[in-house]
Amino acid sequence: MAQISASSNGQFSRDTQIWHNLKYVISASSGFQSWQLECNAQLQGLRLEQQVQKYLRETLETLAY
Repeated sequence: MAQISASSNGQFSRDTQIWHNLKYVISASSGFQSWQLECNAQLQGLRLEQQVQKYLRETLETLAY
């Protein structure tokens, strides 16, 4: 079984904090809020994290075209 070193554990903690901050900044953006209004029925029951992930995925798919 792999062991997690203290330095990678510290990195995980920083990454988690960064994601937490990004999630709330994204959710406060006008683009995200407009997207939420468009997709309201599809977002029922999803946590904020799941909504942000879906928004980012759809945004990146749109940019890929």
